[in-house]
Amino acid sequence: MKIEIRYYSRGGNTKKVAEAIGNAVNVKAKPVSEPLSEDVDILFLGSAPYAFDVDDEVKKFISGIGVSVGKAVNFSTSAVVSSTRKYVEKLFAEKNIPLAKEEFSCRGAFAMLHKGRPNEKDLNAAAEFARKIVS
Repeated sequence: MKIEIRYYSRGGNTKKVAEAIGNAVNVKAKPVSEPLSEDVDILFLGSAPYAFDVDDEVKKFISGIGVSVGKAVNFSTSAVVSSTRKYVEKLFAEKNIPLAKEEFSCRGAFAMLHKGRPNEKDLNAAAEFARKIVS
């Protein structure tokens, strides 16, 4: 099974979760600036909401997918919004890439909110989530 992990992270929160997922499934997490170069069975994509949307880099990554993706799996961090799913769902649909119902999201530190998040408990939960997805 071919698995890829991509993420966009301004403050490092989503990167931490991406790396926890990567460690759990033995795949290197890479930023969205690195396009997919071959077909994949599972694409984990991580982001965070910025001004009630995902960053343009995430949109550019999804719109630029030129390989076959069996399914995408959303994960996100946020100080306020619970998930980025609604922001990426339409983008994946436009590429005819199924988006898994399962997703992972946790709090991320922002300014004075949620200091220390994602924490070890969050990262362990992300790893467990990933193992379930690929099993």
